[in-house]
Amino acid sequence: MSDNYRSREERRRAMNDNKQTNKSQGNKKKGGIFRKIVAAVFILGIIGLIAGVGTFFALISDAPKVDDSVLKDSFSSKIYANDGKTVLKEVGGEKRTYVQYDEIPQTVKNAFIATEDVRFYKHHGIDFYRIGGAVVANFKEGFGSEGASTITQQVVKNSFLSPEKTVKRKVQEMWLSYQLERKYSKQQILEMYLNKIYFSTGEVYGIAKAAETFYGVTDLNDLTIDQAAMLAGLPKAPSTYNPYKNPENATKRRNTVLNLMAKNGFITQAEADKAKQVDVQANLVEQNEKTSKYDVFIDQVIEEVQEKTDANVSSSGLEIYTTLDVDAQDYVDQLMNNEIVTFPNDKFQAGLVVLNNETGAVEAIGGGRNRVAGGLNFATDIERQPGSTIKPVLDYGPAVEYLKWSTAEPIKDEPHQYSNGTQIRNYSRNYKGWVSAREALGRSLNIPALKAFQAVGADKAQEFGEGLGLELGESSGEKFAEAFSIGGFTKGVTPMELAGAYSAFANEGMFTKPYTVTKVKFSDGTELDLSPKPKRAMQDYTAFMVTDMMKSVVEAPYGTARAVRVPGLDIAGKTGTSNFSAKEKASFNIPEGGVKDVWFSGFTPKYTVSVWTGYEKNSDGYIYSENEKAMAKNIFKQVITHVSQGEEKGSFKQPDSVVKRAVEKVSSKDVKKPSGATPKDSITYEYFVRGTEPTKVSQVFVEKEKEKEEKEEKEEKAKLTASFSEGSNAINVNWSGGDDETEFTVNMTSSDGVSQTLADKGSAGSTSIPSPIPGATYSFILSTNNAGSASASVKVPQTAEEEPEDDSESEPGDEEQNPDEGTRPEDENENDGEETDQPDSEGPQNPDQGQQPDQGETENSSEPPSQPGNNGNNGNGNNGTNGNGQGNNQQPPATPDQQTENE
Repeated sequence: MSDNYRSREERRRAMNDNKQTNKSQGNKKKGGIFRKIVAAVFILGIIGLIAGVGTFFALISDAPKVDDSVLKDSFSSKIYANDGKTVLKEVGGEKRTYVQYDEIPQTVKNAFIATEDVRFYKHHGIDFYRIGGAVVANFKEGFGSEGASTITQQVVKNSFLSPEKTVKRKVQEMWLSYQLERKYSKQQILEMYLNKIYFSTGEVYGIAKAAETFYGVTDLNDLTIDQAAMLAGLPKAPSTYNPYKNPENATKRRNTVLNLMAKNGFITQAEADKAKQVDVQANLVEQNEKTSKYDVFIDQVIEEVQEKTDANVSSSGLEIYTTLDVDAQDYVDQLMNNEIVTFPNDKFQAGLVVLNNETGAVEAIGGGRNRVAGGLNFATDIERQPGSTIKPVLDYGPAVEYLKWSTAEPIKDEPHQYSNGTQIRNYSRNYKGWVSAREALGRSLNIPALKAFQAVGADKAQEFGEGLGLELGESSGEKFAEAFSIGGFTKGVTPMELAGAYSAFANEGMFTKPYTVTKVKFSDGTELDLSPKPKRAMQDYTAFMVTDMMKSVVEAPYGTARAVRVPGLDIAGKTGTSNFSAKEKASFNIPEGGVKDVWFSGFTPKYTVSVWTGYEKNSDGYIYSENEKAMAKNIFKQVITHVSQGEEKGSFKQPDSVVKRAVEKVSSKDVKKPSGATPKDSITYEYFVRGTEPTKVSQVFVEKEKEKEEKEEKEEKAKLTASFSEGSNAINVNWSGGDDETEFTVNMTSSDGVSQTLADKGSAGSTSIPSPIPGATYSFILSTNNAGSASASVKVPQTAEEEPEDDSESEPGDEEQNPDEGTRPEDENENDGEETDQPDSEGPQNPDQGQQPDQGETENSSEPPSQPGNNGNNGNGNNGTNGNGQGNNQQPPATPDQQTENE
């Protein structure tokens, strides 16, 4: 047993040994794989690090050196006209006032640090905490929602690098920022920053120049907290937050800076709240520095370069190539200086933009009259209600685009409301009934415009308008509503924006955002193309058909802007007027008929010109006289005539997607082809999207002809009979015919001069003429209001004893014939009693009494065409006199088709 036991023990130990061995081998195997993975990751990390370091050094290998002169000195930039040769201006640093760090009060420093880089004193040129926050913000809210550039990086960017948004530039910017922090103190870097940043048009660079320009402060220690906050908020968007131009935006931005200062402990919340109570325009100095030649255009150029590149125009040594046409701009400047048109008074303002339709390039800007440097630009800064100029953009354009309306689309002009029940009215306060879309736009009717907007829907209308560059809905800060359909904006649009939208109609539906800069060349030789790319905003059929409808605005018979026509130019456009509210009228004593804004925006195939006229403030005045209301159209005509000289005139080309068809003029909800019975003056030619043209033939005039024939068949013509009765010795006269509404007038005359009215506007009847004069001839004339006329005559025979003796020796049967008496006495009245129908006579239609041209808001009825009445010489022997010998001249009332209603 011991042997067995030993054997069993040995076997057990052997088995345990094997388990330990296997476990040890398994652990060795697992440990080897882990070490391999770690080793692989480590090696890859080393390789990645080497590659990253190599890439990093490759990217920074050609980075510029940190140069003191570049950091502190300024290099002027040259701005060229559109020929690429003419230098418009050299913008340099001569308007900069350099201040040392110690001359800048702590309040000003804190305002900028709180706004731009609150961790400025804690990082070494690059704020990785801020980068992380920006990444999260951009991930949640979209790329570009928050930046991560430090003040140090902004100094580097404005001094050394082009603004190209590339990985290489960003890496170089970070590297140079680190180098800058190693070489200079925080105080020196902040000093560089505050002396370089751009504040406003008019070449306002640096904190010292900005304080002087806006507040007249030459010692920065005199700046208050609210002023420091205002200035600190400007660099983000100098034009948007300019307190002169946009006080509302400026106030919001200043208050944001004050909140940041309080949040980060630079001021107390009480100090912030107190500063917010100060009116943002309260301490601004009056702007009185006059602009020099081309400044209004150059201000826009600088703003555009700043917005698109972040480059410092005044100190970066740029070459800026613009779209300015010297000849066009010179002409616009002369016009604004009262040399071409006569403005009503010095406060009357105008703003205009001249665009090249094909490229979208701005060739001239009329920024206003008597403008001062850095002042309000009435072409790009004002946002005014566009009035009816918006109708092609938000009403008829979307209707053609999405619903494929034709230019003949029937719309009923009738009492109507907004969706909330508010009544809407036409300017003329009357209604036209069924009109085509063309006529509705030509007459500028409000109700059809709203109906078009409602048919499309607000969402589609907004989408269409935003595709043409307009800020609508949330992007503009106001709710998009039905009132927008007739220009009822809260804020409004600028002439620049409206010109851009209109130019897309002229350019076959391609929209290019208006721009003034084509390219920028940097001091290192880098070139940046700033020309925006065109995009399709609408179908070509929409562009052409809406354009053709806008041509009706400047053409007869009902166009509201026929005054802008220029011989040889194909012009389309739209007028627009906005009114004062009841509160404004009461506050500024504005009379009835006084208006706030008057627009005209129009285009040829080559150019678009958008013109606004009005006053800067309600207290400055209002547009009242017809001359003032016509100024926008007058300015447009002068400018479009000048810029079109020497240009190939051309015309708007009809695309293959559009067909032209003859249709019967709109009289109902259906558009139909004319029939053979349709009169020429009831046929018009309209445009349709191919495939939507009408196929049914109108039966309107066919039915009218049929009804007329049936009516004529049913109607009994007027009848008149007259005969002599020997038994009663009287002439019996009978008249009848017509219908229940027929009025009869019967006149009698005799050969011996007796006249008498037997019936005057009476009904059918009869009468007798007793004891007529023997041998006399009696004539009777019947006239009616609707059944024609008739005549008859009777000769009364002589009595036997009165007959003369016949002394002739003629043979029997050879009696001499009396031509007045027929062949024998008993046959004298052979034709008495026959119907003698004479057709109603209508005078010739006056061609000038058809459709009357539009006459504003008056409503007139034209006189009926001249028609011959019973003037005593109508060929029927009727002398038109009654029994009293007085004339009976009556003209029938005007028929409906002889009446016109003009707006």
